[in-house]
Amino acid sequence: MLMVPEILQVVIVGLMIVIPVILIYKKAGLNPLWAGLVFLPGFGLLLIFLQLALMDWPNAKRGFRS
Repeated sequence: MLMVPEILQVVIVGLMIVIPVILIYKKAGLNPLWAGLVFLPGFGLLLIFLQLALMDWPNAKRGFRS
């Protein structure tokens, strides 16, 4: 059974991860609800990194392709 301090600690750490990811998605021009993938155990953050690395960003400059 989780006690209140542990639950509070989990919420704080979760927000420390989700808020920056939401900001990254907003700046990239993507839907920030995708930040919810962080909460998938094991590979959620990996999915976010792969998505950001492999997708074309709507806010990217036209004509620039790396």
